[in-house]
Amino acid sequence: MKIGFFEIEEWEEKYMREKLAGNEMTFTRAELNAENLPAERDYDAISIFVGSKIDGAVLAAFPNLKLIATRTTGFDHIDLPAASAKGVVVSSVPSYGENTVAEFAFGLLLNVSRKIYKSFDRIRETGSYSLEGLQGFDLKGKTMGVIGTGRIGRYSIAIANGFGMKVVAFDAYPKPELESQLNFKYLSLDELLQSADVITIHVPYLPSTHHLINKDNVGKIKKGAVLINTARGAVVETDALIQALSDGTLAGAGLDVLEEEGPTQDELQFLLKGHPNEENMKTVLQNNALVDMENVIITPHNAFNTKEAIMRILDTTSDNIVKFIGGQPQNVVKPEA
Repeated sequence: MKIGFFEIEEWEEKYMREKLAGNEMTFTRAELNAENLPAERDYDAISIFVGSKIDGAVLAAFPNLKLIATRTTGFDHIDLPAASAKGVVVSSVPSYGENTVAEFAFGLLLNVSRKIYKSFDRIRETGSYSLEGLQGFDLKGKTMGVIGTGRIGRYSIAIANGFGMKVVAFDAYPKPELESQLNFKYLSLDELLQSADVITIHVPYLPSTHHLINKDNVGKIKKGAVLINTARGAVVETDALIQALSDGTLAGAGLDVLEEEGPTQDELQFLLKGHPNEENMKTVLQNNALVDMENVIITPHNAFNTKEAIMRILDTTSDNIVKFIGGQPQNVVKPEA
């Protein structure tokens, strides 16, 4: 099979050549779109990343095309109806970072609960080994409230169990069979806010999750709880968050995302082009009261970013291609009916 890889790094090329040995392959760092078509177009399959856009014009330019293997979870950069009409199969990477993001969430939690960064910063800035103001709290025996029980949420539940925490969860579409499998209990959102010592958010950004935690319900949070957000910034209303941190409703927060980032669709674009709003975010951070709060840790939307997660993307993509060649396509994305 002749395969064209677009938006691919040199080290990725070497890896894919080994994984897909026996196929004819070409590699380029260039994006693929209607304004940037390659001279060579007789590919049976193409593999793309988040910067490419596959529309009808691109599809028409590849007469032999049978497979589009996108190295992403999202697929809104591909015209699925047009691909389907041409008989082109589209495969994606349904998941690559459930444990990755969950682990990062607990990294933020441990930093907040044990004041790790504050301890390090004190030594770096003053050389003092004083323990004053550095007393933290155990996770064992505390109640973890997990908002969203998809792949990342479920992995977070498993980690919380490992810490000896009691776990409750909220999901708009609960899966009761998971309760006994993972040792947790579903509650309403209000019940979760009222009972959780730690709240961790793992829902996608949708109209229904915009300001899911807001000025109307933030007061229901158990006093002294900690909030962790590695999902999307706009799931939490910023003003409500600042108020809860200021009045002691929340004892602390670990934030990998901020509302001002906007509804980022795919973290993988950060690897390609950096943060899309980086200059604006610098100004936002300078003016954001959260940055100056000692009980808040902010990181640059980095929860997804590990070597292993990126390798899982390449492995899934190569497997998608191999399965397609073998007549058993997997992780196929189809247009909505």
